[in-house]
Amino acid sequence: MKVRSVSAFVAGIILVSTAGCKKGEQQGEEPAQSEQSAVAVAPPAAYTNVSDQTLAASTSAGQDWLVYGGAYNNQRYSSLDQITKANAKDLTLAWIYQTGIAESFETTPVVAGNTMYLTTPESHVVALNAASGQKLWEFIPHIGQTSLCCGPNNRGVAVWGDKVYVGTLDSRLIALNNQTGKLVWQTAVADSGNSSYSLTMAPLAFEGKIFVGTSGGEFGIRGFVAAYDAQTGRLVWKWHTVPGPTEAPHGWFGDYKTTEPFGASLHRDIAQEKADQDNYPSAWMHGGGGVSMTPAFDPVTHTLFFSVGNPAPDINGDQRPGDNLYTGSLVALDATNGQLRWFFQTLPHDVWNLSPISPPVLYSLEKQNYVAQAGKAGWLYVVDPANGHPVLRSDNFTPQDNLFVHPTGEGIRMAPGSNGGNGWSPLSFSPRTGLIYSLASHQPMAFFKGEQQGREEGKLWLNGTMRILPTEESYGIISAIDVRTGAIKWQRRVPKPLLGGSVVNAGDVLFVGESNGMVDAFDATNGSLLWQFPAGAGVHGAPMTYAVNGIQYVAIAAGGSFQLDTPRGDDVLVFALREKLGARTMPGYGVPRYKRVGPAVPSATRQAPAAPAKPATSPAP
Repeated sequence: MKVRSVSAFVAGIILVSTAGCKKGEQQGEEPAQSEQSAVAVAPPAAYTNVSDQTLAASTSAGQDWLVYGGAYNNQRYSSLDQITKANAKDLTLAWIYQTGIAESFETTPVVAGNTMYLTTPESHVVALNAASGQKLWEFIPHIGQTSLCCGPNNRGVAVWGDKVYVGTLDSRLIALNNQTGKLVWQTAVADSGNSSYSLTMAPLAFEGKIFVGTSGGEFGIRGFVAAYDAQTGRLVWKWHTVPGPTEAPHGWFGDYKTTEPFGASLHRDIAQEKADQDNYPSAWMHGGGGVSMTPAFDPVTHTLFFSVGNPAPDINGDQRPGDNLYTGSLVALDATNGQLRWFFQTLPHDVWNLSPISPPVLYSLEKQNYVAQAGKAGWLYVVDPANGHPVLRSDNFTPQDNLFVHPTGEGIRMAPGSNGGNGWSPLSFSPRTGLIYSLASHQPMAFFKGEQQGREEGKLWLNGTMRILPTEESYGIISAIDVRTGAIKWQRRVPKPLLGGSVVNAGDVLFVGESNGMVDAFDATNGSLLWQFPAGAGVHGAPMTYAVNGIQYVAIAAGGSFQLDTPRGDDVLVFALREKLGARTMPGYGVPRYKRVGPAVPSATRQAPAAPAKPATSPAP
């Protein structure tokens, strides 16, 4: 596999070259079938065809976990209640699967029937028996040349019909047979010769189509999202996250907003930006706007909701005057044709890499619908999903200091830094508690504005730097936010910055993974720590939960993060209640039977008995 490596820069946006396949394993486009164990596992794999009707009918996860966010609403809420606040202390390991690739591990498994599908770094797809962890098949793609900002991440698959779908680091969408892992079709989402594009998100299956979005905003792509026919891979529609001059009322220049939507000053020199507008008429062609997280989908209104990331270049915004639409936004599209319904720009003209990434969440209260999005600036935004009108902005869930002051050549300190606030971590929402749960980081940074430089293919395009301040403390924050008021119900501070996610169930247990390797279970109502398990590597995969044969399991990936440089590993850890697992049937190992000649001591002469002569199996030459 040919992968280009680009030098890292300080502060968490880092480029790496991915490794090949596991040692001793030949890389290929065909799945590697696992050897069957001599010990029978029960129940056997059950492969389920997933229909649009099934996906649309699910408002929460239950026995299955069919999409990245648990259900189309991205709530990461499970109706399972076997694990409760009272018995969470009795959780134990049910099984572990090791991928053999110890690098950034951000997958959320999907379970359909009792088969689990997960992705590894480098875009492998693995199918496992969800009750035992027995490998059923593995698909290993050939990855071409690609440029990556933050590690060889892949966050998961989509399932639809009898197929499993994955986006690859070299910007291909691939469909596999769900029972065999055999390639059904593949299509190039972006130009295969343009290494600045990549796919890291878990695709979304909806209405016979597969949705994907392109990553690579830090390299000056012109971002886009697209829908493909789930049966054939044919492109159905495509929508650019950066509008051309005729694709929005004012192109990507926008309305030159002086504040974010709720009045916080952005400290912009609007007069200078407007004066520069005619000097950069083509800046939109490389305006960034990556989409790296799975959207929410409303099957009633046929609307997709997703977050659009940073503009390019990241830090020096002089050569991209204006609001830089639709970067830094929550966007709603008509899912049937990809037409824009509305956008809500939380951060116009971002020069701090604080544009939101986290997936939106749909929920209802008192028969009113809402969509929420967590931001890297440290706020949760709540919006009307019908029109994009803002409803509220939460209390800040991370410290904010010197917020939105523009970088200078000498550098300015600001909190949150570019890893701060809620990064890409998916939210979870419990309709029982009325709380949204957010994982976030406090990590102040120094922002330095650099000289204007042109874009070069495959190279980070920042025109500035962001530097972690080693003398200042950094830590993670878990917040429970009341969606009615925006007030913070409870918070917990953990030792290290957080990038991962959470899941909450009907037993009012919130599961979280920490950068220091801990897997935690909290009381979702008050934040009390109920249980903890040391995974041994940074836990950055958003957890999920499912059930097989009446047993509720919780699964989470522990493999570290390149962006936060946490300890590496390659484990998928699966937990269940000890009493539900019961006594395990142990294999009966027989006694080896052969002729033994007894022990010997030095100087004792003993001749091993001669074997009887045997005829040759073929004539002597």
